Amino acid sequence: MTGAARNAAAKRLSALTDLRGVGPALADKLAKLGVHKAEDLLFVLPNRYEDRTRIRPIGELGIGERAVVEGEVELTEVAYRGRRTMMSRISDGTGSLTLRFFYFSNAQQQGLARGRRVRCYGEVRKSRGGLEMVHPEYRLINESNARLEEHLTPIYPTTEGVQQGRLRALISQVLKQCDASLPDLLPAGLLQDSELPALHAAVRYLHHPPPDASLEQLLAGTHPAQQRLAMEEILAHHLSLRQIRQRAERLQANAMPPIGGLVESFIAKLGFTLTGDQAQTLKIIRQDLGQTHPMMRLLQGDVGCGKTVVAAAAALHAVAAGYQAAIMAPTELLAEQHRDNIQSWFKPLGVEVVWLSGALKAKPRRLAYEAIASGQAQVVVGTHALFQQGLDYKQLGLVIVDEQHRFGVHQRLSLMEKGVSDDLRPHQLVMTATPIPRTLAMTMYADLDVSVIREMPPGRQSIQTVAMPDERRPDVVARVQAACQEGQRAYWVCPLIEESEALDYQDAESTYAMLQEALQGLAVGLIHGRMKNDAKEAIMKDFATGRLQVLVATTVIEVGVDVPEATLMIIENSERMGLAQLHQLRGRVGRGSQKSVCLLLYKTPLSRLATERLNVMRETGDGFVIAQKDLELRGPGEVLGKKQTGLMQMRVADLVRDAGLLPQIQSVAQTLLLEHPEAAAPIMERWIGEAGEYGNV
Repeated sequence: MTGAARNAAAKRLSALTDLRGVGPALADKLAKLGVHKAEDLLFVLPNRYEDRTRIRPIGELGIGERAVVEGEVELTEVAYRGRRTMMSRISDGTGSLTLRFFYFSNAQQQGLARGRRVRCYGEVRKSRGGLEMVHPEYRLINESNARLEEHLTPIYPTTEGVQQGRLRALISQVLKQCDASLPDLLPAGLLQDSELPALHAAVRYLHHPPPDASLEQLLAGTHPAQQRLAMEEILAHHLSLRQIRQRAERLQANAMPPIGGLVESFIAKLGFTLTGDQAQTLKIIRQDLGQTHPMMRLLQGDVGCGKTVVAAAAALHAVAAGYQAAIMAPTELLAEQHRDNIQSWFKPLGVEVVWLSGALKAKPRRLAYEAIASGQAQVVVGTHALFQQGLDYKQLGLVIVDEQHRFGVHQRLSLMEKGVSDDLRPHQLVMTATPIPRTLAMTMYADLDVSVIREMPPGRQSIQTVAMPDERRPDVVARVQAACQEGQRAYWVCPLIEESEALDYQDAESTYAMLQEALQGLAVGLIHGRMKNDAKEAIMKDFATGRLQVLVATTVIEVGVDVPEATLMIIENSERMGLAQLHQLRGRVGRGSQKSVCLLLYKTPLSRLATERLNVMRETGDGFVIAQKDLELRGPGEVLGKKQTGLMQMRVADLVRDAGLLPQIQSVAQTLLLEHPEAAAPIMERWIGEAGEYGNV
């Protein structure tokens, strides 16, 4: 397509209210589905499909099936059996079926008169009078509308006020307008080796699949048409992150050459030797800090590998060069832990550490602001409060963000903005304890250099992992009692807060009650996601200080504080959890000198997939091996975890499912930027929005 034709097609599809039947009210409702212009409708993809391409004889129907049937109305009547109900019996010569309606009009009743022919679609149920469909979709048949559907019927995600029929009609309207002229923004030839279809062909197929389409592939999201869209969407996000990276490389930063021996003095006073990985990572970070463009580095490392020590040494490097360092954590509890560690390390070195959080009262906050603005505060530790309006830094040279996945790109860039001075930006180090396979890391963090610490500090105890059926719960309770009486502490994790009739899961509230009764003489606490933050943090403090010996929790403790005395982790319904989540929970123990144990309780019988996951947990404690296995197994546990909302928000793609596309996406991005840079902005606009979700922050 020529550039002029491409622009003309884009214009035809631009305005949502140009579509027939779309006014301001409907446009507002469609916005909840992420639809802001007509073309966006094409990327609202079906959740599933129904086969309405053939009529089934009523006599062949089975209970629970969803099918299209056609017959002649024998009788329609309104009955009052507890509630007003309209029933219409139809027959096709092979059998009869009742259509039952609880909500209906007089016009509907008159339309379904005896002798009329009707075609309907719905789920077949058993009733006292035989087979029935409750509130089926139906239409009266005449010569003009007797044709069957020629393709599978899409079932879309909907929002209040936008029914399936309305959404299908709007999408069909846009499909007719664009036909084959939906702009394929990727230059010809870039995908010739991929065997993926052209964009317009992929979109048309996904909205109107032929009757013989592979429903298995479509439901799994692995059909080539879906992969074509996923590829372009991930590419758009990857390009936006690379754009940030390119802008950062054009920015200037204060070079911080090694000055004095502050870092060396800190390392010498630690009382232990850095591992090879820690030493190498710190060396690279210090080289980055010596450059005149901002460092943008991701530090990956499994729980307990010693990332905080490396970050502290980097902060001291900045302080020695005359700059401030800010260290941000996602929760008050985690930030407090960093504050306590860093103050104990830095006080003997004469380095001033200031604490800043949203919970600070007015006077301590004012004093903290003054110390930060004057430069008296050399290192600032805190939460989101570090980038609030009204806070000014004297000379912020280094930003360190812990648990990167809990912060959006917007948030860490907001903190960087605090350090802008004379067009100079601060250096940035972000950390994550979630081990991410290399290809995923390269795509999700295209704006960052990546360093990995895999080596564990010497003397760190490995965690013994045991899987056992939940029938042995009494044995586990006895083990907890014995361990806690010796001064140890235990976590007991449940997937649900309260009992559920729908899910056969162990819940936290009943487990808490059971353990309070069973563990006489021990203090048992309960923590879950519905509690207010200050209540959660108070409970965690009580557990950390030993006022509680046993903590019953939901998975809110995935990321939490170090409790060296916690040596037992019991996880209920472990067969239902993903590998990444199990590994994060296991990482809450094994932080002290005593041997730690993780007990995975499961309900029998185990599926093949659950058995494989539990075997992986027993066989390895290496988070990177577990992350790779999680990727291979495609289990319900996501490599990235459900809370990682700071990462890309995908409409079509799934970073775990579509991991096989990532090497090709990196290659396409490189070629695009080198040979067709003008194509990058329209691709980002299509998938991310006018401003670019990250690039223009």
